Order: sequence, then structure tokens, then C-alpha cells
Amino acid sequence: MSKRYAKVIVNPVAGAYSTRRKWPRISKLLKHIGLSFDYEYTEGVGHAMELARVAISEGYPYLVAVGGDGTVNEVANGILSATGLQKTVLGVIGTGTGSDFIRSVGIPRDFTTACSFLTSSRRLEIDVGVVEYQSGGKSRQRFFVNAAGIGFDATVVEKTERLPKYFGGTIPYVIGLLSTLFGYQNKLVTLDIGNRVEEARILSVVVANGCYFGGGMNMAPQAELRDNLFDVVIVGDMGKFELLKALPTVYNGTHISHPKVRVEKVAKIKVDSSERILVHADGELLGEGPATFWLKPAALSIVVQ
Repeated sequence: MSKRYAKVIVNPVAGAYSTRRKWPRISKLLKHIGLSFDYEYTEGVGHAMELARVAISEGYPYLVAVGGDGTVNEVANGILSATGLQKTVLGVIGTGTGSDFIRSVGIPRDFTTACSFLTSSRRLEIDVGVVEYQSGGKSRQRFFVNAAGIGFDATVVEKTERLPKYFGGTIPYVIGLLSTLFGYQNKLVTLDIGNRVEEARILSVVVANGCYFGGGMNMAPQAELRDNLFDVVIVGDMGKFELLKALPTVYNGTHISHPKVRVEKVAKIKVDSSERILVHADGELLGEGPATFWLKPAALSIVVQ
């Protein structure tokens, strides 16, 4: 390994294209705290994953993701899919629109404060999810660090990805939700969960590793990143007006007391349906069901204060 310590992977279009503008300031802050680093810009979907794999093969023990949840997901996937004996550490500077992962892990949204964490010696070993899904007629796998899901929320992600990237926070998700709402039909699914199999008509199944989702919604308020379990939030056969009425309660986490919502703490769940049903992970649309989600305990090391 050369004198360089960290590889910083920057998604310049994250945060409604604001990260490119913020990067010169972030770069100066990293130098100010004494972090020695190289950096590269991502050039499209999947590129952060490839940059992470290459950085690991070159011997970098420390990768820093600068961007949103999608960027963190790709860098984490690059780390977790790379072969080698070393334990690569991940640092995060959240500059994305949603930034739900940094909320869940406790990294400040303010990038000046987040930069000051990156020379910390403290590490948080977090659980990581794996989802197996269908895409292009093949079974594929993807790691996720914060939350994945199947059903309505994945369809919202599909709609949100088509929106202009002008807004941050929860606004794109809410717009995507409202545009999905009136055309969406709840799905009849088979759930293999907690050593039992059941059929249910559901709006959505959210497989949560962290608490936050959709740009600040407290989807799984009791979720913990290190408890070796998912908090699976199953939203049953909820009607459109019921959903609209319940929507504000998702921000403070009180939706879990709704009679059509239940939470299961499990390490594995499979969701199957005879209907087409979409799958997402960390806010990125992946493909379709059937989908199986399982947990890898303490699989990723995150730099925290």
C-alpha cells in the first residue's frame, strides 16, 4: 500500500446534483482533518460498486462513500462482494436526497460534522441484509445496509426514480407515493416467515435493518443495526384512503400500532406471489419477486464518532 490511506468514492449527481458543488469544500475538510486519500467520481449506476472492488484489490483498507443511500449501497456491495482477508472499513458522508442510512446509524447529515468523524478510531460492526430476487429472467443477489422491500414501496421507488432530481428529503418519495397510490392494487402473497407459511393480501413488506426509510419516515422504530434480526414491517390489505390517513404517523413511528400493520423480528423471510411484484433495496429498484431476504450478522464495519 502506498502512502495513501483512503479511497473516497464521490457520486457527483447525488443530492439533486449538489454533491459536485459540495465536493471541493468536502475535499478541503478531509485534508484539514489529516486524512490522506485519493478520490474518484462515479459515472453511472453500478460504477461505485466497481470502484470499491478495484480499491480493495489495490489494498485500500478504508473506503469513504460521498453521496446518498444508493451510493452507500453500491460501495457496501463492492466491499462485501470482494474477496480477500482484510476487513475493509466504510466511512460515509451523506449528501443524498433521502440519506436514511446515516439517520439509522447516527452519522450527522451536516457534511462538515460528518467529515470530522472520518479519522475516528471507533468502529460499528453492523448487520447486513441480502436479497435474492429476479431480474432479466435470472435469480440475482444484492446486499443492503438499511432497508429493502417488496410491493407498494418498491413501486413507489420505481415512480420516484423517474422524477426530476430537484428535491431532497422526503419530497420525492411522497410525490412518488401519491402518483402510485390510486393505480396500485394490493397483492396476494405467500409469506414464509418465522417457521410458518401464510397467505395474505398485502400493501407492502418492508425488511428493515435500520429505522428510517423514504427520506425520513420512521418505518421501523425499534430496529437495531446490530441485533442479528430484521424488523419486518408487514402492511396488510390497507385501502387507499386508510393509507393516506395513516401516512403522517409513519414519521413518528406510531403506524406500527395500526390494526393492519404488524412487525416481525426474524433473520429470514421469503415473499412469493403469482402476480408481478417489484423489489427494492436501499431505495434502488432491483427487479421482481419472488424474493428471499436474509441477514449476515456484523458483516460491515462503519466509522462512527
